[in-house]
Amino acid sequence: MDIGFIGLGNMGAAMALNALKAGHTVRVWNRSPDAAKPLAEHGARVVASPDEAFAGDAVFSMLADDAALRSVLLDSGLLERAPKGLVHVNMATISVAFCEELAGLHERHGVAYVAAPVLGRPDVAAAGKLNIVAAGADDAIARVQPIFDVIGQKTWRVGTAPQHASVFKLAANFMLASAIETTAEAASLMTGHGIDPHAFLDVITNTLFPGPVYQGYGRMIADNRYEPALFRARLGLKDVRLALAAGDAVNVALPVGSLVRDNLIDVLAQGDGDKDLAVLGKVAARRAGKKV
Repeated sequence: MDIGFIGLGNMGAAMALNALKAGHTVRVWNRSPDAAKPLAEHGARVVASPDEAFAGDAVFSMLADDAALRSVLLDSGLLERAPKGLVHVNMATISVAFCEELAGLHERHGVAYVAAPVLGRPDVAAAGKLNIVAAGADDAIARVQPIFDVIGQKTWRVGTAPQHASVFKLAANFMLASAIETTAEAASLMTGHGIDPHAFLDVITNTLFPGPVYQGYGRMIADNRYEPALFRARLGLKDVRLALAAGDAVNVALPVGSLVRDNLIDVLAQGDGDKDLAVLGKVAARRAGKKV
């Protein structure tokens, strides 16, 4: 396929590289041009503007948030100039309301829109093992499935309304942040009683709660190690806020989400927003009166 890729952070760069390795033609654009240089060494064509990326069979975007996507796609008039019949796949985590707005605008301008946020951190993206949650017209998803097949291990279709993929992803990240919060509190409880949290987490992650979330984040909390960040706390706060907004829109209360949001605000207030989301462990320890 001939595709464009916009947004070359840790996740976007890894996905674009896997598409290149699979033999696809990839045009790349990023606000900071230096991020595109490693991909150019693997055969990517670095373009000077997002307009040049919006060509070929499809374009994929992985920008940081609603504001970044709105700036690149809408405020610039790019969507109005996009070729009719193109498929735009947004793989970033954005608000449900903005996703719904984008679906309507794409339809108006004759561009197919697929929302396809992913489950997995940068190391998973690099391995091509992401889980892709996709929603949009069946034919549009089918057209970009060859790319999904090389950047992910499975594509989970969740309907034809793109905003449903956003709800899925926000619910997943809400659960992730909540799991890290309870792990942090449990580790502080162990420490308070003089028990090594490593021993506790070794038992728990091999019995009641196996899997990458409790094992990976639990290890970081027990080690009091929050760098390098694979999922920055400030991005976790963004997603929890979006989940709360999605709940507000349909009168669904997420009381645990409110607690996690407040603790993540504490993280940012302490200057730890660029540390890994596991830094919730530091908040729990500080609240328990422990030196961190």
